[in-house]
Parts: sequence; C-alpha cells; structure tokens
Amino acid sequence: MTNIVRWGILGAAKIARTDLAPAIHAAENAELAALATSSTEKAAPFRAIHPGLSIHDTYDALLADPKIDAVYIPLPNHMHVEWTLKALAAGKHVLCEKPIALKAADIDGLIAARDAAGRLAAEGFMVVHHPQWHHVRDLLAKGAVGELTHVEGAFSFYNDDPDNIRNRPETGGGALLDIGVYPSVTTRFATGAEPRAITADIRRENGIDTFARVWAEFPGFTMSFYCGMRLQQRQEMVFHGTEGWIRLTAPFNANKYADAVVEWRRPDGASETRAFTTANHYKTMIEAFGRSVTTGATFACPLEFSRGNQAMIDAIYAAGERDLPRVTP
Repeated sequence: MTNIVRWGILGAAKIARTDLAPAIHAAENAELAALATSSTEKAAPFRAIHPGLSIHDTYDALLADPKIDAVYIPLPNHMHVEWTLKALAAGKHVLCEKPIALKAADIDGLIAARDAAGRLAAEGFMVVHHPQWHHVRDLLAKGAVGELTHVEGAFSFYNDDPDNIRNRPETGGGALLDIGVYPSVTTRFATGAEPRAITADIRRENGIDTFARVWAEFPGFTMSFYCGMRLQQRQEMVFHGTEGWIRLTAPFNANKYADAVVEWRRPDGASETRAFTTANHYKTMIEAFGRSVTTGATFACPLEFSRGNQAMIDAIYAAGERDLPRVTP
C-alpha cells in the first residue's frame, strides 16, 4: 500500500479553499487529486494550488472516481451525515468538517457504517492535532497546575448576514454548532474527562442560537464558557488549578486570531511560555489521517470521541430550554 493518500474535496467551500486544500497539498503523505464543483470560477483557486487537479461536476462523480482514496467534506452542516454515509458506501475514507452530525445519536449510524466499510471516518477537529493542545494535555497530566479546579473559555466573532449558513436553521446554523464545540472538545481532549451536569443560558434569533453561556460540572472540576456570533472576535482558554494555571492565547484559530502561545503560571509564581507559531493544525491533521489510513496509527479524534462531544452539545441545548433560576438583588 502506498503511503500517499489521494484526496478529493466535495464542494468548493471557503474553508476548503483557504485551509484544507493548501494543507492537503503541503502534507507529506497526501495528494490533492480532485474537486467536485460545477463552477469553473470556484474551481480556479484550487487549480492554482494544484494545476493537475481533476474537476468533477457532481459529488457522486467524485465518489465514483477510483483514483480517490479519501474525501474531505466541507458541505453545510445538515449535509454531513448524508455525504459521509455515501462516501463510506463508495469505499472512501472520510474526513468531515465539524459538526459531523447535528445530534449525537446520528453518529451511531456513522460508526456502524465506518465499521462495515472498513474505512476511516472522522470529524475534522483540527485543534486536537495542534501541538499546543498536546502540550496542555501533558502539563495537566503531570499535575503542573496542582489539582485542576476550573476551566474557562470564550469564542466569539461577528456575523449577522442572514444568507450565511451559520445564521440559517435549515442548514444547521447556530453558535454552539459552529464554535461552541471548540471549548467543549478541547476541554475533553486536554483532561480526558466527560461532563456530568450542564446548565446553559441560550439567546436565539430567527431560529438559531447566537449566544450561549454554559456551566458544566466534570469529575473534580467545573467549567464555564461563552460563545457568540454577535460579538467582536475573542478566543481564550484557561485551566486553573490549586497550584497554577495554563492560558492559551489562540486556542482555536492558532496563528490567525493571534500567535499560538501557551502560558503556564507555575506553583512558585513564575511564568513559562511556549510559542507554537509555526504549527499548522490542518496540515498535521491531514498527515495524522494519512498515517491512520496507511499504517493503522491511532487517530486523535475517532467518531466515538466525536459522539461524546456532540452529546455535550445536545445537553447544552437541552439545558438551554429550561429557565435558569434568577434572584433579584
């Protein structure tokens, strides 16, 4: 078996154009081989990356291409399950943009289809492939902050375009599915823990959630975060313990929002910082996916891990349906 995975992309979405196609082209064990789009104009930036790219005018035509080993799916959220299942049925390995499903229960069918096909299917949470998050996980595992007591997170940006898929309920829009998944997935990845109870306050506009405040109880520590699509850009994660804390300056859009730096406040009060300004988590994700396909190496975000994350998001939505107790001073 060759160590090179030949990739096709279903659709010319912006994230595919700006991040995933360049990452596939740059990865040591990947080849950007095909794109499915009926638009010559949309295909042009991809051909600029790889002039020899094959262009298919339908998604089904790309899935039928015997030269393609794996597909990346950047379609709107509500199409992810359908096309992941179709790609697996066509014998392709699948990396799907998050969220891979809109409900945790839908991932059960993906797991069954993955196992039946004997192919790798996974959700594209690039953050768990970034070395800064492996560094944080290692620090927590060795007790660098003492006993972890609380985790804080924030992720926001401004987008009120009614035509954008993030603002449309029929395409699986909403702040939690778009960005709220990141504080949850990184906390679960870094700590290896799962939430036991959740409280949430969710604001909605036109059928989608635009802002959410979340409080979660994990075994031994608590967590709070907010996410929103009507706020100035901000992102940060803090892990606070009895003897120190860890802060990430660009936990999710590393080296785009800001330089990716992990600050560790040690028990003696001194600070240590480690910068990860050259890491590209999309490239490392593609290379990790390729190693898993060709050698059977463990992939950091299997569907079982994704199901746990979607279960947390489902619980946040359910908690947000209940009124929070409020006390007037």
